[in-house]
Amino acid sequence: MNQLVGERISIATFKAQTTRHRIMGIVNTDDMQIVFSDTPGVLKPNYKLQESMLAFSESALQDADVLLYVTDVVENPEKNKDFLEKVQKMTIPVLLLINKIDETDQSKLGDIVEKWHALLPNAEILPISAKNKFGTDMLLKRIKELLPESPAYFDKDQLTDKPARFFVSEIIREKILLYYDKEIPYAVEVRVERFKETPRNIHINAVIYVERDSQKGIIIGHQGVALKKVSTEARKALEKFFDKSVFLETYVKVDKDWRSSQRELDSFGYNPE
Repeated sequence: MNQLVGERISIATFKAQTTRHRIMGIVNTDDMQIVFSDTPGVLKPNYKLQESMLAFSESALQDADVLLYVTDVVENPEKNKDFLEKVQKMTIPVLLLINKIDETDQSKLGDIVEKWHALLPNAEILPISAKNKFGTDMLLKRIKELLPESPAYFDKDQLTDKPARFFVSEIIREKILLYYDKEIPYAVEVRVERFKETPRNIHINAVIYVERDSQKGIIIGHQGVALKKVSTEARKALEKFFDKSVFLETYVKVDKDWRSSQRELDSFGYNPE
């Protein structure tokens, strides 16, 4: 979606489950508006957070005019059978995007295309490399051809449906995904407690929530070195995102129920309704 919108709307890392919310990216031209909706990857839920993530993914099936089903050259085509069955029954156009084709060769790619064609015979299959911008122009052209005409939903200068605070929490979470291993990134949520913007700078206070005291210690690190590193990298990314000086203060708190409590998840914005 970042390539299609032309702005960095969704965080992206090499780790699974990077995207947790449904995020809209809006492309405006003189005569057109396209609203892209980036959802979490499909997975079998093990706790309430993942149930909410799956609900975001399934909600896209209900209101999309064109479905972009994104896979890659290493994913097992049959791992999400239940979700695929729902896609098979859809009457809207389905574009199956096989991403990361730069990581395979032509013969293997041919086998992958055949497997997906057998699973989704009505889908139009497009091999792409989002990182290298290969096939993305062709994809955008095809989307324009398939979209029905309708009134614009958003203002012409709007890039997304999410507020500034959302992108602050996502950028901090991205740095945590990049710099910590094992279960730590998945046990973390970020809440922005203060966001004060002036014409020259932005002051931000953010709380990083974890589930256990041991995770809090890992996030902070010896003498606070780990947290300082994450905060510094997040501040640099935020300054680039907002094109302003950013003063960022981060704190770490323990909330043992946040991934399994519906009330907590609602407060973090994980309500697909």
